[in-house]
Amino acid sequence: MHEMPYIPRDVSWLAFNERVLQEAQDERVPLYERIKFLAIYSSNLEEFFRVRVASLRSFRKLKKKTRRALEIQPKKELREIRQLVQQQQQAFGRTFREEILPALRKRGIHLVNEQEWNEEQQAFAGAYFLEHIQPSLQIITLNNPEDTPFLENAVLYFVVQLQHTLAIVNIPSQQLPRFITLPASDAGHCIAFLDDIIRYNLPTVFNEYIQAAYAIKLSRDAELNLEDEFAGNLVEKIKKGLKTRNIGLPTRFLYDSTMPADLLLQLKSLFQLSKNDLIPGGRYHNFNDFLKFPNVINAPTLHDEPLPPLPHPVLENADSILKIIQAQDILLHFPYQKYDYIVRLLEEAARDASVESIKITLYRIASDSAIVMNLLKAREKGKQVTVFIEAKARFDEENNLRWGARLQAAGAVVFYIQPGIKVHSKLLLISRRESKYLHHYAYIGTGNFNEKTARLYTDHALLTADQRLNSEVLQVFNYLEHKTEFDFKHLLVSPLYLRKQFTNLIDQEIAHARAGKPAAMRLKMNSLEDKAMIAKLYEASQAGVQIQLIVRGICSLVAGVASWSENVQVISIVDRFLEHARIYWFANGGEEKLYIASADWMTRNLDRRVEVATPIYDKKLFNELKTILGIQWKDNSKARLLQTDKMNHYKTPAEEEPVVRAQMDIYRLLSTKKPYLNLPAST
Repeated sequence: MHEMPYIPRDVSWLAFNERVLQEAQDERVPLYERIKFLAIYSSNLEEFFRVRVASLRSFRKLKKKTRRALEIQPKKELREIRQLVQQQQQAFGRTFREEILPALRKRGIHLVNEQEWNEEQQAFAGAYFLEHIQPSLQIITLNNPEDTPFLENAVLYFVVQLQHTLAIVNIPSQQLPRFITLPASDAGHCIAFLDDIIRYNLPTVFNEYIQAAYAIKLSRDAELNLEDEFAGNLVEKIKKGLKTRNIGLPTRFLYDSTMPADLLLQLKSLFQLSKNDLIPGGRYHNFNDFLKFPNVINAPTLHDEPLPPLPHPVLENADSILKIIQAQDILLHFPYQKYDYIVRLLEEAARDASVESIKITLYRIASDSAIVMNLLKAREKGKQVTVFIEAKARFDEENNLRWGARLQAAGAVVFYIQPGIKVHSKLLLISRRESKYLHHYAYIGTGNFNEKTARLYTDHALLTADQRLNSEVLQVFNYLEHKTEFDFKHLLVSPLYLRKQFTNLIDQEIAHARAGKPAAMRLKMNSLEDKAMIAKLYEASQAGVQIQLIVRGICSLVAGVASWSENVQVISIVDRFLEHARIYWFANGGEEKLYIASADWMTRNLDRRVEVATPIYDKKLFNELKTILGIQWKDNSKARLLQTDKMNHYKTPAEEEPVVRAQMDIYRLLSTKKPYLNLPAST
């Protein structure tokens, strides 16, 4: 049999980032939102080079035998990555120059460089430089190789060609706004890059003739490089690693492509770069700064229409969220519905004299977290608070550790998780003494306890007092705290059971298909990369199971391949909210099953993380979630097809088929939702 069709993880990730770029190219998207997507694309690519490319390049140091055993071909993948990135960067540049800038000009917004300024703007640039920029400027003249400075990660610099030498000048965009609003001209509003204000004033800095100035930026390896991740004090290792993150090895040296070849070679030698580090770019770098592009005319049509989070029909006017959960399961859908209810739930638990303990897993914590503040209030009220903080949530380690220290100081029991495994599950358990017995109230979700991302990411959360589920949530916490054994009949939990149970669910569909019973799956996740799960999906397809996949990011499965995946369809939705929820629906011969989960189908989620999937037992909530999943599958506005012949092509409506834009339609659906249980509003 031929080798199993499989798209390398990093190649597939670049295809996802192309979908982000497509949003910037989509004229249906409001102009400032298109600019935002350019910024997101740029930010994504920066992290990709710092993490994934850095990892691939480190794999090249492994012996050939080891690489073969790991099925890694770093040279081949790096070559393919370079080609794809170059194509995307060219498309990025065209989009910015030929679409975004002209569209801004039509609205009277001009992004002008120093050669386009009038006398008033030149005078403004000179005064602004002296007052705001010059105090933050660092200038190093390279009279000999020993003068070569250390380039900090992602910091912008100019390489300045003087008459007889070179100089390195920083662009202090981390201290100052990247975009400066200039005095208006007859044409309208004028905005300048901070870079160009510095470039304009360079002659006054050096007081000599300047041949040219070219922007450069170096990205460095973001991995913490813990030498022995499985021994010693993990938290101390993380802290130590954070101090060295910005001095990691180079992964991408981005330079102005108009730079002369001899100058590039000189810089390559001075900064000890390899040819693989060198990536040509444009006049400006760090386009992620466009997230803060000035909103000079404040026109509503330049932005997405507001979608304020909706009230939940049962929770909105409730005096006690705990009493509501006691009476019925609640399903929340973020960001469509308010996240305030989770904050209110913790506030209530902190105040309630009958609540004895709160246990929670925290993966990415907001910098000004109301969640943690309420945990601190619970400690003030004498509650037992146990917090499991993930100390290895990339780029959030420092913030997580800061909050962990505050919780510990308040007397909370804080676990930073054992080395070698991450706790990625989204769990909250409130234990309350009722009539001498301890009753549990749980939150089981797909997204982090983070108020900021809850406004941007689509996630689902089950609030339940169902003791079938909550007794097992307690087992998860006991396992994390005491390494106790557990036995699950309802929750699917990794790293011990999740892979096996998902595999069993697929095997059941295969058996149903062969028996002529309803056999289908509709699975939504962020990433599908695990080879064993992909092989199992191919097996199900070959057995006649109809498989519909909604995968936002990495999808290593190849749909529509004869004899492999003829019964598999894959779409990806990229829209104004980041699709983050994981939902797994199985036809199961007519006895349908549906789960929400914290886990994707990646090897790390199935084998090396603590993840939880929960069944939805309440039939009304089951149907509600199944309806939402169905709307997403029918999206023909923002969904892309992921298949061999139509990679990233927009799914378009057939003739007379209604247009479905899932995120807008789900918002409208939830805005008309009525309470399904006639509880008094004050219950």
